[in-house]
Amino acid sequence: MSLCSSPLRVAVQMDPLEGVNIDGDSTFALMLEAQKRGYELFEYHPTSLALTEGSGEGASSSGRLYARARPVEVQRMQGDHAHFGKVETLDLSTTDVVLMRQDPPFDMGYITATHMLEHVHGTGEGKTLVVNDPVAVRNAPEKLLVTHFPHLMPPTLVTWDREAIAEFRARYRDIILKPLFGNGGAGIFRVKEGDENFSSLLEMHFATSREPLMVQRYEPAVRQGDKRIILVDGEAVGAINRVPAQGEARSNMHVGGRAERVGLTPRDREICAEIGPYLRENGLIFTGIDVIGKWLTEINVTSPTGLQELDRFDDINSAGLIWDAIEKRL
Repeated sequence: MSLCSSPLRVAVQMDPLEGVNIDGDSTFALMLEAQKRGYELFEYHPTSLALTEGSGEGASSSGRLYARARPVEVQRMQGDHAHFGKVETLDLSTTDVVLMRQDPPFDMGYITATHMLEHVHGTGEGKTLVVNDPVAVRNAPEKLLVTHFPHLMPPTLVTWDREAIAEFRARYRDIILKPLFGNGGAGIFRVKEGDENFSSLLEMHFATSREPLMVQRYEPAVRQGDKRIILVDGEAVGAINRVPAQGEARSNMHVGGRAERVGLTPRDREICAEIGPYLRENGLIFTGIDVIGKWLTEINVTSPTGLQELDRFDDINSAGLIWDAIEKRL
């Protein structure tokens, strides 16, 4: 049940709605719940954002953030899940909530969109709440935010230094190489002791990227699953277990990982209690953390997934919990 006295105007910044998997997409679940509550929904792509500033002659629309958006109604019907209205120029300051839900990579385009959304973000009367807080998202690259909680992590190295990576490998023998700003498991490699591709992998990465690599000790517990825990305003609401496909080191569902029902262990709750206050204080309302065995490996703040799988396993309405938290912020 909605806590707000009047329907909200909600703009969703996302990848094209036409292409989503309606049985697995978390943004679609959030939109369905918003519509159920009577909210007015708009959809737009981040490349349609336009910021006007300045007070010179003819600048009648200065200080406004606009998007070329479409009113939309959604339904859980394969092949007919979205009905769009006419494209309009939407002043985002006239909306109550903007959901920033486009997928990474977390590149300069993504970062620029967070800067633009800062111009409308705030809480209180006449403000637009951006979820998650664009400043916090910009300051929290998912594979780097976790390094602020080193006692919860497996041995990890972030560096450009190939010699340091070689020394880390010599110490731990079995390692994982991760690009810092990718998503969906893309570009992640497991390198076992004696793997002759190690040097070539480093050469390939640094020939095409100016970014450092994250290197972590391989955790054999991943064979039992990589747990995705959903947190709403810093509180754990449930988890799913993502089990790698046979012959895969990655558990991401994009690359064949299988979702299973799973509960929260005392260690999981300890991790959530440790990071929850940071998430809550920084306006990171909807987050998903990854836990392998007893170790925290990532904190996902850009476009977390897993809501629909969690709801099917635990018979809850996780999108409803997120909207309840948003309404309380308003």
